[in-house]
Amino acid sequence: MTSNTRVVVIGAGLAGARLARRLGELGTPALLVGEEEHRPYNRVLLAEVLAGRYAPEVIALPAPAGHRRARVTGIDRAARRLRCADGSLIAYGTLVLATGSNPVLPPLRGLFGPGRRLPEGVHAFRTMDDCLGLSKAVRPGARAVVVGGGLLGVSAARALAVRGAQVVLAQQAERLMERQLDPDASRLVLRHLTDLGVEVHTECRVRDVRCVGGAVRSVELADGYALDTDLVVLACGVRPRTGLAERAGLAVRGGVLVDDELRTSDPHIHAVGDCARHDGTVYGLAGPALEQAEALAALLAGDAGARYTGTRSLTRLTLAGTGHPFDLAAFGEPEARPGDDVVRLADATRGTYRKVVVRDDRLVGGVLVGELGTVGALARAWEGAEPLPSSGPLLHLLTDDGGS
Repeated sequence: MTSNTRVVVIGAGLAGARLARRLGELGTPALLVGEEEHRPYNRVLLAEVLAGRYAPEVIALPAPAGHRRARVTGIDRAARRLRCADGSLIAYGTLVLATGSNPVLPPLRGLFGPGRRLPEGVHAFRTMDDCLGLSKAVRPGARAVVVGGGLLGVSAARALAVRGAQVVLAQQAERLMERQLDPDASRLVLRHLTDLGVEVHTECRVRDVRCVGGAVRSVELADGYALDTDLVVLACGVRPRTGLAERAGLAVRGGVLVDDELRTSDPHIHAVGDCARHDGTVYGLAGPALEQAEALAALLAGDAGARYTGTRSLTRLTLAGTGHPFDLAAFGEPEARPGDDVVRLADATRGTYRKVVVRDDRLVGGVLVGELGTVGALARAWEGAEPLPSSGPLLHLLTDDGGS
């Protein structure tokens, strides 16, 4: 492929790897450039690697035909070429940014050492190297503090507890996974973690990391209480990785701005996945990233009508394992407004919970914990945004699996 038609994808995460593989299948081979030393992998399953359920190679993704390890440091838009840290240049005809996101590192006193390096025992949880470093450090009886009670923090706390660590989870909000779940579902997540021995503190802010000899020894909470610890895991969310785009002069506003062709402000550059902002939204989830990759692959392979018009994304958390399985799904608006119809089924003994919110005869949100037999039918009804059948009680939404 000559340089004026060559497709180059920066970023070997889920979106970039899927795009490069699909382009190859459609007869438009692409060069995938990633800076991690590991082959592309499914980042969603890192918590299962940490828990010891999967070996790293199990979550590897199918490798595209062209894959090069390099750290891209700059984009020369006029010459249409990339500058790499090793001094090499990579020519492109069409460039795709799939640079993903970086972990948010909270402004804690004592967090950074010389050169802004994290102290020994303090770990972000975003990459395979993060996961392997944390996995090497954890041992039965080790004391660990997880900062953040969102999806990532819950997954990390559970994985560490399964490995035998004494885990404290500190969540600044009033409940766990408050962005995805209603209070009842949050309580079930809390129960699952406490059953595993995790000590959960909500409305709790960590303000200080204390180190001795370059290694963490404790964290201090906002109320002055100190927790002795061997490990700290920072699970405070992610931020789109847009540095390359900004330095290249592309339009960036909380993410690289893209249109329905996933095209940036430069007609020769597209963006997909966690780094992209489409129609005002940065999704930061696997489902939308993969949909964007599929749409862009079709477009770049010659389907002039291919477009990405947005994703109604569903959050799914499956934590397997002998004796302590846990399944959760949430979509749309799990909290009802005045006038909405709400259907709820709860079984405290089995730890299951199902709830849907209906507004103007349309399913607008729901959350399921435990048995997820109906999730397929509910997701289809929600994604379609069609009026629900007028006949039959709303209860059938939670009891009919719809063939899923």
